[in-house]
Amino acid sequence: MNRLRGIVNSQVWEVCRTGLVAALLLLAAGCAGRPVADAGPGPLPVRLESGTARMDDGFRLPLRRWAPAGRPLAVVLALHGFNDYGNAFAGVGAYLAAQGILTVAVDQRGFGAAPDHGRWAGGGRMVADAARLLRLLRARHPGTPLYLLGESMGAAVALELLGGPEPPRVEGAILVAPAVWGRGATTPLLRLVLELSARVCPGCTATGEGLDIHASDNLEMLRALGRDPLVVKATRLDTLRGLVELMDGALGAADRVRAPLLVQYGAHDQVIPRPALCRLLARLPAQSRRVAFYARGYHMLTRDLEGERVRRDLAAWIRDGAAPLPSGEERSPAAWCPAPPPE
Repeated sequence: MNRLRGIVNSQVWEVCRTGLVAALLLLAAGCAGRPVADAGPGPLPVRLESGTARMDDGFRLPLRRWAPAGRPLAVVLALHGFNDYGNAFAGVGAYLAAQGILTVAVDQRGFGAAPDHGRWAGGGRMVADAARLLRLLRARHPGTPLYLLGESMGAAVALELLGGPEPPRVEGAILVAPAVWGRGATTPLLRLVLELSARVCPGCTATGEGLDIHASDNLEMLRALGRDPLVVKATRLDTLRGLVELMDGALGAADRVRAPLLVQYGAHDQVIPRPALCRLLARLPAQSRRVAFYARGYHMLTRDLEGERVRRDLAAWIRDGAAPLPSGEERSPAAWCPAPPPE
């Protein structure tokens, strides 16, 4: 998550430095690792349980809740970023709860305390999980406005879902630093290396250590993530390939999204480059999206040192999607994307 851009570029080259021949030898020796575990029994009734949600294949996805004192004014399903987990929304959840809004954050498959830690379940499976969770929350809170909040990879999941053939009924979605840095933003050689590496040694991992990438100005928070055992530290190559495919799909779905959107992006984001965001904004329907560019923001906007400004904006947008954002950081994309970005 906090190394997303570096993972897509530098971690693949980390494998290349050892040589694809060496990777082939390791594959022959069995280093590619066991295949992803079978998804389990199914179909089963989907339901909310104590602290988890059971999916149709029996997998139980951990849930975290930040609830207001009384009946919620709105309900938010929060989807975390790459290698992160639901606790990423602790600050957002507490803030929204104080505003009367319930936040439910899920550990998506392969992340946090969910099954198959560190393994890629498939973008389609993650999108389907999010759709089922929204239906469960709609049934649990009938008549209450329902929103989707996605950070980085979670925003990519949200885009695929909202732009899919059967988009869920939501009052809106917040995309925080959306991860749309897919194959189209990389060189053909890098794409080839990623594909070969993932096929040759899918279970091999890379850490991205030493990359000069700053995901946030909140160093204490970043150190805490480094100590957290639920944060994935070493990324499997097949997981990396899956992430790139998900980001590609999210970008492709963008022009089909009809739900109202708030897009939040930091000027100092070193993970998702500005051209990638501009490519996304050019595809999103202009009449249904609002965009906030935070002059002092980084990739992990809601947890930056000025994260409260971001949290205040998203809370205000949930309460009134037409009102001015309290931060005053709403900008026309034309100010940041003066020329059409290359496809």
